[in-house]
Amino acid sequence: MPTVAIPSLLRHLTKGADSITVPGATVREVIDNLEARYPGMKARLCEEDRIKPGLAVYINGLLTRGSILERVDADAEIHFLPAIGGGIDAASTGKPKNWGKRVSTEIPSLRDSRRF
Repeated sequence: MPTVAIPSLLRHLTKGADSITVPGATVREVIDNLEARYPGMKARLCEEDRIKPGLAVYINGLLTRGSILERVDADAEIHFLPAIGGGIDAASTGKPKNWGKRVSTEIPSLRDSRRF
């Protein structure tokens, strides 16, 4: 079953748990199963039938398109994180900073994390 990393601001809903394992073959099913176990979770992650604006969904360390229809493997790690936006370079012609440059969208795995 997929494992969901619970952001610190939502841990009051999970009685402090920082990760939860729930069934689901898509992000939608995972969110629905989180909601069944922890009422209020869906309202914080979704707006109508989509991921809330300002949230990014990472599956196995890779940024997804944010679709709730995104498929997840049984051993997937899912993170819901604030989306990171870029700015406009004042000296440019209006193109965002680092326009056309490859940026990493990977995040560390829960299994590989080290506590400091």
